[in-house]
Amino acid sequence: MNGLLKNKGFITLMLAQLISSIGDWLSVIAIITMVGLKWEASPMEVSFIILCLAVPMALLGPFTGTIADRLNRKALMIVSDLVRAGLILVLAFASSLVTVYVCLFMVGMLSAIFVPAKNGKLKELIAQENMKSAMSITSMIDSGTKVLGPLLSGLLVAAFGTQLVFFIDSGTFIISALLLLALPKASAPARNDSDGKNGASFKEDFLEGIRFIKGNRFLIVGITVLGVSLLILQLSDSQIIVLLRELSNVSPDLFGYIVTASGVGMFFTGLLLAKKTDYNALILLFIGVCGIGVSFSMMAVLTQLDLALPALWGPALGLVAGFSAGLVFIPFQAAVQTDTPVHMTGRVFGVLNSVTTTATIIGPLAGGLLATVLGVIPTFVITGLLLVGVSIIGLVFKSKIERGRANVSESQSETHGTASS
Repeated sequence: MNGLLKNKGFITLMLAQLISSIGDWLSVIAIITMVGLKWEASPMEVSFIILCLAVPMALLGPFTGTIADRLNRKALMIVSDLVRAGLILVLAFASSLVTVYVCLFMVGMLSAIFVPAKNGKLKELIAQENMKSAMSITSMIDSGTKVLGPLLSGLLVAAFGTQLVFFIDSGTFIISALLLLALPKASAPARNDSDGKNGASFKEDFLEGIRFIKGNRFLIVGITVLGVSLLILQLSDSQIIVLLRELSNVSPDLFGYIVTASGVGMFFTGLLLAKKTDYNALILLFIGVCGIGVSFSMMAVLTQLDLALPALWGPALGLVAGFSAGLVFIPFQAAVQTDTPVHMTGRVFGVLNSVTTTATIIGPLAGGLLATVLGVIPTFVITGLLLVGVSIIGLVFKSKIERGRANVSESQSETHGTASS
């Protein structure tokens, strides 16, 4: 931790992430308010807002990850921020849904480039021994802005209207870009040119990344488990508001309390793992999956019983689920950063983001169908049992998975020293 606090490049990158993440929440709430309330769009039209942001990441992750490995990551992040700032300004004056969808799809494309470039730059800046703490801090920022962003956006939209919020969000991207200008430059290209493949084509680089992932059993199993678990999780996560309607005495604010509690839970996981870095990533991943499953099952059982005081047990279970989700995501992503050579980071995280984003798109759609056919309470019970089953299977085969973990030498990983001031 002390090494991270003295690393100016890391502090700058995290500050830029914090500002732009808050800005992301500002614009999402403002867009939904503008389209859903002012324009009175249909539920399907509102759903397309989220899809326009998510689909580019799901479809283009492996390709944008390759771009992040071939080109200057710092420049990619700055250009991405500046273009997104312009697109958000266009949204401030948008008068049709087509304009909104086109702008959001382009914002999604640029985000699909920014994320792997940011993870690659993080790999350049951070020493191997500090990587687990660094990934925990990035997760704390994400979960913290998940709690504060919507609250701040709601207050600003209510007080000043959506257009001013778009202006503020555009400004956050510009501030982020200015901060990124202060990042140290890479002393070597993002790609690994020591192997004599200076003239490698985009296709060759893309295939090289796929081969690296396929050759690492730990990555393959981890990404698969993460994707499957997230898909199962989303079956119910998107239906929490429907589940709460089954209670006879429920506050309209309960859903917000549960979401906030889950964000707080994940924040505390990041805080804990930033200090305690001597953990086994696979064990925590499967414990986290089990924790989410137990939380969801208990939420369904207590709802079926119509237990009193849902304002207490609902957020409590949300806190446990959020804490467990942190155990799933943070250790595995830290392990991926540690095991992946710096010139491969963009491609690996591009694939990882593509898998997780695809799960978040398919999961809610399948969850809505399942809840319609079986009912929302059985859906939560099934989801919980499936997650517990995944965790048990994973723990049984943990040793076999770890034996397949690729041995990445210090020269291959090129973690520290690739960035200079």
